[in-house]
Amino acid sequence: FKKSGMMLTCRKDSGIKSPSDFRGKTLGVWFYGNEYPFLSWMSKLGIPTTGGSNGVKVLKQGFNVDPILQKQAECVSTMTYNEYWQIVDAGLSPSELVVYKYEDQGVSTLEDGLYVLEKNLRKKAFVSKMARFLKASIKGWKYAADHPDEAADIVLENDDTGAQTEKHQRRMMREISKLVGNQPQGIGYLIPADYRRTVDVLMSSDSDPVISKKPKGAWSHIIWNAM
Repeated sequence: FKKSGMMLTCRKDSGIKSPSDFRGKTLGVWFYGNEYPFLSWMSKLGIPTTGGSNGVKVLKQGFNVDPILQKQAECVSTMTYNEYWQIVDAGLSPSELVVYKYEDQGVSTLEDGLYVLEKNLRKKAFVSKMARFLKASIKGWKYAADHPDEAADIVLENDDTGAQTEKHQRRMMREISKLVGNQPQGIGYLIPADYRRTVDVLMSSDSDPVISKKPKGAWSHIIWNAM
């Protein structure tokens, strides 16, 4: 993804009009790594995450939107392409919601990357294989972005559970296309500035940063350049 899809979605009737209004509120936050940009954001705002009238109470949120629907939290974590629309489909209209995109707050991190072991980049056969895989993946993403309805139909045809709906899948594909973007270097190109921002976010927590120093050799264009 060129852009982060992560947002904090809040009920307008909670009185939240800007991030400064988070104080004294309960915010639903995904963990398993998703909490890091949130903690960086709160650190940037100077808002404690230990509760109280001057801070926020962090609710460890499952991958659903029940807390905002049941008024257990004033805000919950959502993605632009998925959970936000689950809230809307559950009955809350966009006019009843306030959204804060991590991208707009300057605390977004890179999402949905591809990772390999550094030692394998020294193997020509591996690099050649991965370059072909990456080229095919990008071709698929381009096609899906240009044909969102067909892409959604393919997902539905392979949904053995029957839980997915045409409306939701087509909407998700259109929203994801916005995150993939059409950057000059091509879909999937890792922009060094985005990497540096991610590192800064992970190092920015005042009390407990995720990493304490900037990593070396954490990214490469070797496979990209081999396409």
